[in-house]
Amino acid sequence: MTTAERQYLGTYDPSKYERIAVTVDLVLMSVVDGALHALLIRRDDHPAKGKWALPGGFVLMEENLDQAARRILRDKARLPAAYLEQLYTFGDVKRDPRMRVITVAYFALLPKARIEDALKASPELSLTKVTTSWSGETGGSANTLAADGAKLSLAFDHADILGLAVKRLRGKLDYSQVGFELLPPRFTLRQLQEVHEAIQGVRFNKPAFRRRMLDKGVLEACGVFEEGAAFRPAELYCFARPKHKQ
Repeated sequence: MTTAERQYLGTYDPSKYERIAVTVDLVLMSVVDGALHALLIRRDDHPAKGKWALPGGFVLMEENLDQAARRILRDKARLPAAYLEQLYTFGDVKRDPRMRVITVAYFALLPKARIEDALKASPELSLTKVTTSWSGETGGSANTLAADGAKLSLAFDHADILGLAVKRLRGKLDYSQVGFELLPPRFTLRQLQEVHEAIQGVRFNKPAFRRRMLDKGVLEACGVFEEGAAFRPAELYCFARPKHKQ
């Protein structure tokens, strides 16, 4: 640092500018009973007291964004660890009635068993079905999703955040390994199709889906078959990481 820069910083007055708060919100999703679900937490304070929201919180002064996301994952979602991917930054001026708040959203796919452990540890958490017919475009006005067949209103702009996460997830499904995070290390093509159908919200033609997935070169046969099947046991597959071209 130069002498001139030190002198400038020594006289700099940050109070001349209004402060903006930053939060992190987590979209944690899983597939349950053939449908996409999201982990929500009930707010016990104003504003939006009593409403459901995504697990989130303010970024502390000593944290970077990823550190804040991991802390919220642990303290609010009751999950010790997960691979979190940054989704989008939401900065509508009126998104929070308390003050000017910008939030950075992260999302992750988690197996049902890990979500169930979090639900047991925290009664204020809920795993709620996401409506597949909802477009999920940002800037929408309907902050709702399905909950036991009814419409559930979410706090702040969290339905828009959740909608964008679903849209991103659906877009990544065909060119990334994201869907495999919901499967065991060895899985059947039937299980893989069920995950894709749950995320996309549509039914696929069985032969066409299997042919498309096998042609991608991201699957390899494990050489074993599922156990305990009532009919002919299905072959098990593993995710094969694409080989880098030389």
